[in-house]
Amino acid sequence: MSKPKIIAYLKPTCGWSNGVRAILKKYDLPFEDRDIINDPAQRAEMIEKSGQMLSPCVELNGHMLPDISGDEVEAWMLANQIVTPNDRVPEAPTNQSCSKHTHLFAQA
Repeated sequence: MSKPKIIAYLKPTCGWSNGVRAILKKYDLPFEDRDIINDPAQRAEMIEKSGQMLSPCVELNGHMLPDISGDEVEAWMLANQIVTPNDRVPEAPTNQSCSKHTHLFAQA
């Protein structure tokens, strides 16, 4: 099975974004981690490609998955036979927002 081309439009510190990263790492999938907070051009590209402003968004082989959790990315990849199931435990929660503490720390 060949590795898909993956572009992930993510926030540096976000529970949803970390969940997407954890799933992609669980399957040893290389991906471009595009910072939509510190790079306005990446955010604009995400909005143009996805048609909406919510993140994370993941583009797999040209197919955009907008406003998606790590669990949803995994389910889509399994359903479309991009990956095969494995028993590895993701390194972060895969379906969780940031804690209030994380948001306050990021704003400081």
